[in-house]
Amino acid sequence: MPFFPFSRLGWRRAEAELAPDTRLAVVGDIHGRADLLDELLEIIAREAGRDCPMVFVGDYVDRGEQSAQVLGRVQALQGGEWHGAVTCLKGNHEAMMLAFLDRPEDAGPFWINNGGAHTLASFGISPPGSTLEALDEARNALREALGPRGEEWLRALPPSIQSGNLLITHAGADPERPPDAQTEEDLLWGHPEFARRPRRDGLWVAHGHTICEEPAAADGRISVDTGAYATHRLTAAYIARGKCRFFST
Repeated sequence: MPFFPFSRLGWRRAEAELAPDTRLAVVGDIHGRADLLDELLEIIAREAGRDCPMVFVGDYVDRGEQSAQVLGRVQALQGGEWHGAVTCLKGNHEAMMLAFLDRPEDAGPFWINNGGAHTLASFGISPPGSTLEALDEARNALREALGPRGEEWLRALPPSIQSGNLLITHAGADPERPPDAQTEEDLLWGHPEFARRPRRDGLWVAHGHTICEEPAAADGRISVDTGAYATHRLTAAYIARGKCRFFST
């Protein structure tokens, strides 16, 4: 498990020491892998304790086969099954799912072809045809399966959270804008300059969305998406003042 003592790496002056308000674990994109989530939770509990605060970066659904189970699991964790505070952020796949609930005829084909079919199947719903009637029927079935509380939970997911000089989002951020001036589109889908241009305000950004072969902490960015649905590796970054340690299944 790699360990990065940031105070010894000699960052450029623009990069401040990593200093969240509290220690926390940032969990990468789950994408319907409830089995890997349970495995990672055991690792976090063993290495950091069941009272360690956790932040999920979103993309709970799509691509994997257990999206319904993942949604139920993270909601239960947030509801008290985990001893520490749990924050669930919105990912672009939750945004696509909500767009399907709102506009099935417009958003349905794109979402279904990008993993939504797996999510529908996890709720026992057959992937619909392309007719407006079929898409509408699938939307109604999904809304019924989620229930009012499940849909309300999805709609209330925030796009980011900040702890000290650590900003946690799904896909990164505009390096030229402060946290309170970010657009939801950039936070959920990414900004073209995020990976190329370093921030100048000493803020670190932990994120998922972009699959990396190995998790990394460098240049003010902490990347935790290791492509769980395809690689069987779900990753969390354990972050405290001046350090970042990665746990992976």
